[in-house]
Amino acid sequence: MNAPDTSEPLPPVEPTPDCRVTHIVKNQARAATGFNAFDGDAVLAAAIEREAPWAAGRCSALGSLAGEEDVQELARLANQNPPQLKTHDRYGNRIDWVEFHPAWHELMDLAWKHEVHSLAWSSAGPQPHFARAVLSYLWNQVEHGTGCPVGQAYAAYSGFKAEPALKIWAEKVRGTQYEFSRREVAQKSAVVIGFAMTEKQGGSDLRETQTTGVFSHASDYHGATALWYELSGHKWFCSLPQSDGFFTLAKVAGEITCFFLPRTLPDNTHNRFFIQRLKDKCGNRSNASSEIEYSGSLAIRVGAEGAGIREILSHAHLTRLDFAIGSAGLMRQALTLALNHTGTRKAFGVRLARQPMMANVLADMAVEVEAATLLALRVAKATDHIGSDEQETAFARVATPIAKFLNCSRAPAIAYEAVQCHGGNGFIEENPMARIYREAPLNSIWEGTANMMCMDVRRALMKDGNCRAALLAEFRSLRGFNRQFDAFIERLDPLLEGMLHDEFLARPACEALARAIQGVQLIRHSTDEVVRCFSETRLSSVSGISGSLLGTLGASIGKAQVDAIVDRAHVIH
Repeated sequence: MNAPDTSEPLPPVEPTPDCRVTHIVKNQARAATGFNAFDGDAVLAAAIEREAPWAAGRCSALGSLAGEEDVQELARLANQNPPQLKTHDRYGNRIDWVEFHPAWHELMDLAWKHEVHSLAWSSAGPQPHFARAVLSYLWNQVEHGTGCPVGQAYAAYSGFKAEPALKIWAEKVRGTQYEFSRREVAQKSAVVIGFAMTEKQGGSDLRETQTTGVFSHASDYHGATALWYELSGHKWFCSLPQSDGFFTLAKVAGEITCFFLPRTLPDNTHNRFFIQRLKDKCGNRSNASSEIEYSGSLAIRVGAEGAGIREILSHAHLTRLDFAIGSAGLMRQALTLALNHTGTRKAFGVRLARQPMMANVLADMAVEVEAATLLALRVAKATDHIGSDEQETAFARVATPIAKFLNCSRAPAIAYEAVQCHGGNGFIEENPMARIYREAPLNSIWEGTANMMCMDVRRALMKDGNCRAALLAEFRSLRGFNRQFDAFIERLDPLLEGMLHDEFLARPACEALARAIQGVQLIRHSTDEVVRCFSETRLSSVSGISGSLLGTLGASIGKAQVDAIVDRAHVIH
């Protein structure tokens, strides 16, 4: 067994050029970088040209960030390294602070410099809310977690400007130099604002608020008299607990009242604001949401005692608009990534995007995204005329929850199909699609779920006849332009009547209203191919599309039409 081996050794194998090469990448999609999410978006660029051409340069500058590899890396890092709660310092002192990865702060700095939070309030150009909506749409293609503080700062200004004691906050919330610190408001050039409304027992029903407020004193606050109350209670969801101040609700003598709570008081001491824990969310990982406790915390009353819900709803209109816009932006990002992947990767020797079923899916997604974009922008346009145009004011009142309902509900479907377009490559954390997929349901939950939005639409139509009149005027303005649209509007009226008598019909009625608003905008502003596809698939009944899933365009939609729709949707060329 141990005898020496006397056989002749085998001759060495002569290596071939590829002998030691075990991994050659020949068919992977190119990286989605080096593009401008505004300049390359035919729908968005045309919308700004129509309504706010003065903002085109700003939009282009922000659009370039979405395609920058370094900025995409910031988004990845901010979500890979979520915020950390620090309740105490190393000496045992309570600090209630949140630490973020540097990438978060870089993103916040970019958003503030580009006025994503403030353009509506700082610009003298026409249609500033419309222009700001486009910025928000673009920012939601950069990073979604930072979209929360951006949107809350945007909405907060409306609450500050009507309250003399908060004049300094109205000034600072429009600042463009982001600062992460505990300094008092007078010492800062810009501030971040949080909202803390929801409690354990009530959820969306703010009437169940159990936090209480007791009058403490009146004093000068940066040149105006502030009415200070002591608050005690818990909040189950507090967005951005690291903020400089918070809008919140509490009961005063049993009546719900609105308050603003600064984190740092005028004497530079820290308010009694205790962070119990951060929420471990399935998405929105870069952003901090928390449970908090008030215990004799000092807050300034906003509006009259007992008028808290009405006061906070004035902010809610803007946050709901921003969620409708944000979901449309998320859908656009998902579509952009799907188009890039399928357009640069082959299957069975052909580009994925040219495979018949994939073309069906991409075209269906493109129509849905364009319709969602125009729906959100139509509401932003109406918002620019609140208070100055009775019909547009009524339209904004009812169309805002309609847009939030549909756009936020459709975002998960678009994200799901975009993951399908990527296959396994879309289901790994290195790919931004995984982040988008987790993020997609969030906007439908914050600031009122789908059912809450439909209840609000129904309530508006029942209480204010001007809301229904404004919708009908919108629809009738295009009578005779599209046969299928006309037939859809005729079928819509009985559904609306049914909804007013029975809440059970609120969701199909709201979807039908959303599709009608989308139809008006597409007929006015889109191509024949898109309008025909939308009419055949979204207006064939008073609710729903051609199939229960995207990619179910029927035989009436020709291949040439599909190709034209997909080509129009491309941002990366």
